Amino acid sequence: MAQQMVLIPMDLTQTGHLKAYGVVYRLLHRGREVEWLLNYRGGSFLFPPEQQAIRDCNLNGVTFQTVGPDDVVQIRSTIEKSNMESVMLERATRIGVYAPPTADPWDDAVRLVLDYAGIKYDVFWDKEVMQGKLAQYDWLHLHHEDFTGQYGKFYASYRDQPWYQAEVAINTRTAAELGFTKVSRLKLAVTELLRQYVSDGGMMFAMCSATDTPDIAWAARKTDICGPVFDGDPVDPAYASKLDFTGCLAFENFSVITDPMVYEHSDIDTYNESTARGPDVYFSLFDFSAKYDPVPCMLVQNHVGLVKEFLGQNCGFRRARVKKNVLILGEVANTEEVKYIHGNFGKGTFTFLGGHDPEDFAHRIGDPPTDLSLHKSSPGYRLILNNVLFPAAEKKPLKT
Repeated sequence: MAQQMVLIPMDLTQTGHLKAYGVVYRLLHRGREVEWLLNYRGGSFLFPPEQQAIRDCNLNGVTFQTVGPDDVVQIRSTIEKSNMESVMLERATRIGVYAPPTADPWDDAVRLVLDYAGIKYDVFWDKEVMQGKLAQYDWLHLHHEDFTGQYGKFYASYRDQPWYQAEVAINTRTAAELGFTKVSRLKLAVTELLRQYVSDGGMMFAMCSATDTPDIAWAARKTDICGPVFDGDPVDPAYASKLDFTGCLAFENFSVITDPMVYEHSDIDTYNESTARGPDVYFSLFDFSAKYDPVPCMLVQNHVGLVKEFLGQNCGFRRARVKKNVLILGEVANTEEVKYIHGNFGKGTFTFLGGHDPEDFAHRIGDPPTDLSLHKSSPGYRLILNNVLFPAAEKKPLKT
């Protein structure tokens, strides 16, 4: 029999989309269950009345409404007859963030929005990964790391800057402490453990350079693609013939760019094309069947179908370099750019979103932090938070 419930709508009537995810996360953390109504009013949330949650909504400017038994019956009838589904969120996601000690929390869109929404997470880096810490988490976010050991290929523009030199120093010292002669060798070892984490059932999310550089590092595991300015010895002259794409998570058949004076790592990225198109471009989210493909449907829940483009070390993924078994969640229409992808690897999943900051088109080093109180309903940041809730959901197999 239907009972009175609390509905947090996530359509255009919602005044605090990002904070709403925090309200839901804290409900789960208190041992409550929440229904995620896929495709219903922008992916709304439904749960039995709880005074602490109602107070949480009021304090955080989150729109909610109490719905009576007749309203609940009508909601469920609408869901049953439409491309909608109710998915039960069962427990709070255990969240880990891989980030170096030199990283500012506000310079990573994921940490920025987790802090804004009030969602707890742990931060760790290479030492903890090598010690087996990954197994403690349901969901892992990778900070904008360069897993090839080339420090983001910032050498040409920033090699004399103190922050760049500090990054090189801490990476070099950490590699030595862990028994590696090169930073690239340490990052490859970390990449192997990240792959194992996903294969064992973990869920990994990355943006910017952390999306493509793990696959580049993995493909170059039998050769050396780092110039002497990075590791003290030359690039292997035969590196191109030694690239091995077997086992790459998301990308294949790409060409690597080894010139240290060129910002790009490979031809996976669409940086040049994205930059040339400018800021007045949107990428479109795909529609999925809520009843038959709930996983991708969860990942694209939004109050709009078009999201503004934003740049980064990796802006997006060249369609021809994306593996055929990887699911495209969002793209810039009529271009080669795929913006948002998801795939299975072993028992786990990975989801990659190109770009650095969804509310800063051309975020540059030294730019001020994004103030999310000015972007309370950011559709780009919603995509990140969909990923945070995704592991809490009762799962059904992905159909592709």
